[in-house]
Amino acid sequence: MSIFLKELSKTYSEDIMILVCDGAAWHKSKNLEISGNIIITHIPPYTPEMNPIEQIWKQIRQMGFGNKIFRILKAVVDRLCDTINLLTDELVKSITLREWIYSVV
Repeated sequence: MSIFLKELSKTYSEDIMILVCDGAAWHKSKNLEISGNIIITHIPPYTPEMNPIEQIWKQIRQMGFGNKIFRILKAVVDRLCDTINLLTDELVKSITLREWIYSVV
């Protein structure tokens, strides 16, 4: 993750970035090098409603990507791309938009 953060910082050197991470082990490290223009914050444990990508992946699985066996990587990529392309803006908003978000904006 340090390499990713270094490249991100270099690419957007004029910007301040706030990265919101879940509690996954690979999002935390005692040796993590964080540049001055990056701020990392973690969402509380067991709060999937604060991590919209969880709802998106759930929808992708429901749309036919979950519980499949693929023999080659290309089949995985093709199926995932086909499924993602079915996600409309309206569907994504309906899945991820939460009323409480408006109260903090």
